[in-house]
Amino acid sequence: MKKRGVKKVLFYVAFSFVAVMGVALGLVYAYQDKIIELFVAEANKHIKTKVEVSQISLSLFEKFPQIAVSLEQVNVHEALPESEESLANAKRLYFTFSIFDVLLGNYTIKQLFMEEGAIYVKVLPDGQVNYQVFITDSTAPANEEFSFDLEQITLDQVVVHYIDQKLQQAYEVDAHYLQAALTVSNEIVAVTTNGDATIHTIRIGSGEYFKNKKINLATALEINRQEQIVQLQPSVVQVEGAAYEIEGAIGYAGTTTLDLKLNGKNTDVQSFLSLLPQNITEEFSQYRSEGDIYFNGTVKGSASGTENPSINFSFGAKDASFYHPDVKQRIDKINLTGSFTNGDRHNASSSTLELNNLTGVLNGRPFKGNLKYSNFNNPNIAFDVQGMLDVGYVLGLAKLQQVRSGSGLADVRIAFSGNLNEFKARPGYSTLSTSGDITLHNVSLALEDLPMPLGSLNGNFMFKRNDVAVSDFRGRLGESDFVINGMFKNVMAWLLLEKQRLLVEADFKSNYLNCDELLSERLNTPEAARKGNSGDYRFTVSPNVAFDLSATIDKVKFRRLKAKNIKGEVTLKNQVVSSPNISFSAVGGNFAVRGSLDARNRNHIKVSTASKLNNMSVDSLFYVFENFQQNFIMDRHLRGQLTANIVSDVYFDSQLNPKTDLLQAEIMATVRNGQLINFAPMQKMSAFVKRSELENMRFAELHNSFWIQQRTIYIPEMDIRSSLSAVPTVSVSGTHTFDQKMDYKIKLPLFNNRRPDKDSVYGVVAEDPDAGNSSLFLTLKGNESDFKIAYDNERVRQKIKTDLKQEGQELKELLKGKKPKDKEKKVELQEGEYFDFN
Repeated sequence: MKKRGVKKVLFYVAFSFVAVMGVALGLVYAYQDKIIELFVAEANKHIKTKVEVSQISLSLFEKFPQIAVSLEQVNVHEALPESEESLANAKRLYFTFSIFDVLLGNYTIKQLFMEEGAIYVKVLPDGQVNYQVFITDSTAPANEEFSFDLEQITLDQVVVHYIDQKLQQAYEVDAHYLQAALTVSNEIVAVTTNGDATIHTIRIGSGEYFKNKKINLATALEINRQEQIVQLQPSVVQVEGAAYEIEGAIGYAGTTTLDLKLNGKNTDVQSFLSLLPQNITEEFSQYRSEGDIYFNGTVKGSASGTENPSINFSFGAKDASFYHPDVKQRIDKINLTGSFTNGDRHNASSSTLELNNLTGVLNGRPFKGNLKYSNFNNPNIAFDVQGMLDVGYVLGLAKLQQVRSGSGLADVRIAFSGNLNEFKARPGYSTLSTSGDITLHNVSLALEDLPMPLGSLNGNFMFKRNDVAVSDFRGRLGESDFVINGMFKNVMAWLLLEKQRLLVEADFKSNYLNCDELLSERLNTPEAARKGNSGDYRFTVSPNVAFDLSATIDKVKFRRLKAKNIKGEVTLKNQVVSSPNISFSAVGGNFAVRGSLDARNRNHIKVSTASKLNNMSVDSLFYVFENFQQNFIMDRHLRGQLTANIVSDVYFDSQLNPKTDLLQAEIMATVRNGQLINFAPMQKMSAFVKRSELENMRFAELHNSFWIQQRTIYIPEMDIRSSLSAVPTVSVSGTHTFDQKMDYKIKLPLFNNRRPDKDSVYGVVAEDPDAGNSSLFLTLKGNESDFKIAYDNERVRQKIKTDLKQEGQELKELLKGKKPKDKEKKVELQEGEYFDFN
């Protein structure tokens, strides 16, 4: 029986529902045209701009149990003269009323639904607006059958754009699903709003706020139309999980007046940063926080194009943490109090931000500090910080692009204050006040712009205004080490501003410098390191660095050169390095130089020097300088001690490739105890000298001056006293180009009679002055692998001419009764004949 009773109830309910739906469908169908006609007529009374609609229909099911007037593809033109732009467009609009209105014949629209659309609100520079689309003073009689009395507005997937060109403000909000309930009386309009939205941007002036922030609204307000005041009841706005409670009043009679209170709840660093301009918070946007972070504040006063309200906020943190989600490093136990105010003038110039009594723990090490930032138009900054900081931990937290990683400790005790704009205008006038010091303890850094490792950094840096006194600053750069003591001047300007010069006055010491590393392009430029370049050098001198150094270096390596005991004074100014005195030991002797290196043109580096070489091993010198890029006479061919004075101008590009066509040099050289070993051209003279002697030609001393110009070495005539028994003296002159083109003139004395010479250095037979003698004039022409020794016709003719003149002079002297001198005999050959010496 009970089951049968339930079935009857369900049957009658279903029957009633179907009956009602049938009646409703019938009514809708019957009154459809009339309702649409009334809706259009009433809408035209209230809207004064053009509205485009593709289709209007009446629907029972779209907003059931309400009946809806449905508008498809709606476009409402903005209320500006001659404008065809949209104020609003939507895929669908629904205006709903009760089914009982159909029965009573009195239709009242109480709800509006807008779906998949956009609203564009504008305020032009002259204050004209585009949204005044409703007729406020209509004289048309009210329609008693159809009226608008909206109690609720629902936005579903609607983007709202607001641009105020007069105040330079712009807003863009995406309403995902937002409901506004209205209660309207003669004087009061009460509005409650609930829903979710995304604020794409809020631009006020040049600042950007709330960029891409998801919010949830639960607000309640009353609009007093007579007094023109909006009274905001305690309302909650949730941003990124944090809640902000807002209450107060907004007056809009004439100039807007604000009296608002804001109180943050469940806030963190992200929610606090979301309230600040995007350009300030962009680099911190990835950071997160935990713990108790709070703030509250007030906004009071007039807001217009010429006036700003008074803004005062207080904030702080208690036992909070701050970290980056991608790294393990974090700052723990953060405590601070802070405040922000826009000051007595209510603008940026009187604004001040303060962080007071900031304390925290970084990797188990405590630190503390304070910050004050005032006058946002002309910033004054003051801060102090103190603590032993773990460098690697700080770098991991900061995620600096310029520094990949680091390690070690930095004991920081520093205070800073000053006006940034004044400092930029007059960086050299000590406008900043900096004090304190930083001490490094075994710090290592991996820099983005320097692939070579920088490590073992220790030392103390004492700050005083714009300068830093450096004490026992030591470290390693690759294999090289350094110790610096002195003064770094204009440091703060160099660090903080563009194109400022750092001046270093210091003593520089090093145990070892590896110039191959220090000048390596692969180890000094990230691009070359990524490409794996090797063997290339890169030499540049910064225009923003100057120094005056007293340098002492134990060892230096550059390619094959290994120098020791380097000492000297070195100055850099305007990309020109100069020194009055540098000395070192190398290749078995001593080297001293004065001169300059001009790097103002990076691909045309000029090195001008005056050098003195003393007692250097010739074979070692040729080896160190890689035989001067030739294969004719090499280090294996030479022995001896070189002393020379060299004045030269040498040019290089930025990769230290010499520009040999521009090289100029004057060389005054002396070689003592020399040997010429297994030198191919000497072997060609075996017709005159024993091969065993030619294999190792010795000479006591060679002295001459050489000139280098236009890729050519010019060798004036010089006599070489050698160990060769047949030709103890050889005269040589000529030219030798950098392309190994040789043009030498050789003079060999040939003696007819000889006697032992007790004064001969090598114990050879010397020329008998009472015996006749002759000379052989030769030329050596060609290149390293293809050269010829030939009879020198020109010099023979010159010799004959000189002898004839001499014989005439002797004849005159003979007539005067003077004894004639012995004449040198010549070897006469056919012109152009070559000697094929085997």
